[in-house]
Amino acid sequence: MARGTFGERLKRERELREVTLEEITSATRIGSRFLEALENEDWEKLPGGVFNRGFVRAVARYLGLDEEAFLAEYDLAHSQVLPPPEQPEERIPSPPRWIPFLLLLGALALLVLLFAGALYGWRYFRARRAHTPPTPTSAVVPQSVASSPATAPVAASSGPSLELSVSTCAPAHLRITSDGYVVFDSDMQAAESRHFFAMDKFQVTASDSAAVLLELNGQAMPPLGSPGSSGTITLSRDDLRQAPGGNLKP
Repeated sequence: MARGTFGERLKRERELREVTLEEITSATRIGSRFLEALENEDWEKLPGGVFNRGFVRAVARYLGLDEEAFLAEYDLAHSQVLPPPEQPEERIPSPPRWIPFLLLLGALALLVLLFAGALYGWRYFRARRAHTPPTPTSAVVPQSVASSPATAPVAASSGPSLELSVSTCAPAHLRITSDGYVVFDSDMQAAESRHFFAMDKFQVTASDSAAVLLELNGQAMPPLGSPGSSGTITLSRDDLRQAPGGNLKP
């Protein structure tokens, strides 16, 4: 219902019946200022609540109108200007005061545990070091290292060791094992020389047989294979024995 509709109808019904505000005041004991406020819909000037509804019911009864229908129109007109009910503010309850203190105690306890664990670990490490006997020095058995020269594992033995000298007159890729250990697996450039040692045997593989010159304990060894092709040769103590006539035993 639009503003003013209720008040205008109330005034129109009163004027149609040629009734003055003073007559309604005299009959209903309702002050004329309240009657004017109803006709003008000045709700702020009315006492509000059940008093306003009582005024409307009394005026409708005096003018011969349907009281319930008139009250419904009043309620509709009055509800449109009422402010919406205020929602109660939901306050977030503050945490108990003992919670921060409990968190502080927990943090301190955690720091104490960490410090105790670190101290125990340090003391345990020192105790282990103090009771660990030193490792006795034994015969050195080096690991095989690819792509870098190294000597083969040498065990204690009364026999003579083998020395292999490798020289190249042209670039070639070589793979050399000493007593079963790979001691070299890389490229050698022209005019490059390397020396290797073993107890029992060598195995030499070259990408170009003609580019490699081998000497075992100072004695020249036969070529690895045909010139221009790859080849593999195994050299041992037997290759140091000389055949009759001073030639190397094949």
